[in-house]
Amino acid sequence: MTVPPGAWTILRVDGRSFSRFTEQRYDKPFDLRFSQLMTEAARALLVEFGGRYAYTESDEISVLLDPESQIFGRGVEKLVSLSASVTAAAFTHAVGEPAHFDSRVWIGTGPADVVDYFSWRQADAARSALNGWCYWTLRKDGRSRQEATKALEGANASAKNELLYRHGVNFNELPAWQRRGVGLWWETYERPGYDPLREMPVTATRRRVREERELPMKGPYREFLAGLIAVKP
Repeated sequence: MTVPPGAWTILRVDGRSFSRFTEQRYDKPFDLRFSQLMTEAARALLVEFGGRYAYTESDEISVLLDPESQIFGRGVEKLVSLSASVTAAAFTHAVGEPAHFDSRVWIGTGPADVVDYFSWRQADAARSALNGWCYWTLRKDGRSRQEATKALEGANASAKNELLYRHGVNFNELPAWQRRGVGLWWETYERPGYDPLREMPVTATRRRVREERELPMKGPYREFLAGLIAVKP
């Protein structure tokens, strides 16, 4: 199978059994060290596949490919297997022990579908962050797994925010990367240099990956994505 010509493609990779992996090694509900590992893996995936945009939250990474990309002949099996292996290799190298990822391919017909997809993943990041903070706040308060889970059953967002507030946590003041995820994309910049033949300073245009931990949300995030997609690589 191959990705249809002209389709927008997103590769999404997820950590395998990462709930157990992170609980044994990192602070809960969030640990900057783990986020940095996922960001490095996202960077490797963006660079290796020549992606337009990468987004990571929790233990997942989504990388957008250009609709004109011909990498690996647009073969689905190649895209899935190699995106999982590149991510696993990058994460394993960074953390110093084996880690495994699975992968899938998402296909969109146009830019609006892409904006919807990444908006959906950011909304999921916000929901997961709120749930995670509530769950681990209760656990650290002495509740068992079952008690913490049961206490959150049927609770809406307002009730969860109130629970955190009673424990001295203002969810809206937590670091943005916990609530909104991390974005990476290519940007151009001017690099000063010197031409020894002409004996004069010169400026060269280069590309680099930008990492953003203060992403906008909702409407502004959708506008940002639309603008990013509209720029030709």
